Amino acid sequence: MRKLSLFISILIAFSLAVLVTAQEPQYAGLDKDLSGITIRMATIGGGQYEAMYDSIPVFEEATGAKVEIVALLDGFAIDQKLKVDFATNAVDYDVAWDHTSFVAQYTDFLLPLNDYFSEAELSAFSPAILDAATIDGNLYLIPRHADVSALHYRTDLYENADIAAAYQAETGAALEVPTTLSELDRQMRFFVTNGYSKQGYGMAGKEEALTGRFYELLFASGGALFDENYEPSFNNEVGVQVAELLRSWYEDGIIAADTTSLLWDGDAAAFCNGDVAAKLEWYGWYSYFQGAENCPAVAGKFGLARGFSGFDNSGARPTGWAGAHAFSIPAASQNPEAAAELIKFLTSERVAYEEAQLGFLPVRDDVWDRIITDAESSGVALDKVRLETARIQISEDFKTPPLIAEWIPFSNIFYPQLQAIILGDKTAQQGLDDAAAETKTLMAEAGYY
Repeated sequence: MRKLSLFISILIAFSLAVLVTAQEPQYAGLDKDLSGITIRMATIGGGQYEAMYDSIPVFEEATGAKVEIVALLDGFAIDQKLKVDFATNAVDYDVAWDHTSFVAQYTDFLLPLNDYFSEAELSAFSPAILDAATIDGNLYLIPRHADVSALHYRTDLYENADIAAAYQAETGAALEVPTTLSELDRQMRFFVTNGYSKQGYGMAGKEEALTGRFYELLFASGGALFDENYEPSFNNEVGVQVAELLRSWYEDGIIAADTTSLLWDGDAAAFCNGDVAAKLEWYGWYSYFQGAENCPAVAGKFGLARGFSGFDNSGARPTGWAGAHAFSIPAASQNPEAAAELIKFLTSERVAYEEAQLGFLPVRDDVWDRIITDAESSGVALDKVRLETARIQISEDFKTPPLIAEWIPFSNIFYPQLQAIILGDKTAQQGLDDAAAETKTLMAEAGYY
C-alpha cells in the first residue's frame, strides 16, 4: 500500500511539473542541428525593435548555428536596402525584414514559405494577417507583431478641471476625448492658443510615414487614394479638405515646425517630452511612454482611445491605419531551411510573448490570451484598456494601405507634394493634382490601365 501511495505521489508530482511546463510560453525552431551554419539577417532596428534580438543566443546555443545581423536599420532604410540589393543581385543574407505594406513589391525576390511552415505551425497566427501576406497562393512572410494607430492623449490636460472649465467657457463644449476630426482640431487649437501645450497634435511628416498619416485621415473622412480602377482619387474634395487641414495646422503652430523632418522616433520623442497634447500613435511605443526613466513628462499621464472619425463626409469611419512587421526568406538565401528555423524561433510563442510585454500587439492567439491575463492583474488600469481598445480596432478598424507593389513608389511621389502643401509652397489642390498626374503615369507604366 505504501508503495502504491508513493507511486501515486510521484505520478501527481510529475503531472504537475508537466502542467507547469505546458503553461509556460514555448520556444520553437530549436530541434534541428544547424552546427556550422551561419544565418545572416537584414532587419529593422531602433526603438523597441531590437529587444527581440537579445534572445538569439538561445537559438544559437540550442541549434549550433551562428546568427549574424548584417543590417540593422529603421523601416524606411531597410526597405531601401532590400530594394537595392534585390535589383543588383547583392543579397547575401538569409532572413529579411518584411511588412504587410511592403511585401507586394518584393515577391519576385522572395521564397514562398508554404513548404517551410506546416499548417499546425501557422495555426496560431492571425488568419487576416496571413491572408494579407499570401499572394497568388504563396505565403511570403511570417508575422512578428501587428500594430494599429490609437489616439494617445495627455490625461493631465483632459482631466484637469480648470482646463476643462476654460474650454467649456471658450467653446461651449465639454472637454472630452475627441471622437471626430473636427473636435480634435478645435481642442488642439485651444491647447496651443492658451499655452497649455507647446504643440497640439503630433505626427511624422516625411516619407511613407507622412503618406500613411494622410491616408488615415483621408479614409477616416470617407475618401480613398484610388478608385476601383486604380485611378488616383485623393485629389478630390475630401483629399483637399484633409491637405488644407494639415497646412493650417503647420501654419498655426498646431504641429511642430520641424514636422516635415520627423520620422517615427522623433515624432514619439515629442509626445514623450510632453510637447504634444494628442496624437495617433502605434501601440508599440506603449512601454516606452510608460517608462518613468524614459518619459517622465507623460509616464502614467496619458490615455488611449479608439481613433477618431474623420470629417463628416459620406463614409466617414474611425481611423485605423494598420499593418504587421514580419520576416521573409530571400530567394537568394544560401540556407533557407536554417533561415526558416530562425524565423520559427523569432516568431515563437515565447519570443512573441516577451515582445508583447514591451507593448507590441501580438499576432498569435496564444500570446493574446497570455497578455490579457497579465493585464487583468497588472495593477495598471491602462494596461487592460490598451488591450481592449486594440482588440476593437483590430477587429473593426484595421485598415492596411493598398496592397500593391507600387505602394512605396507611389508614396515617394506623393509625400514630397504633400510636404510642399504643408510648407505653403503649393496650394492643396495644386499639390494633390500634381501628385495625381505623376501617380497616373506610374500606374499606367505598371500596367494597371
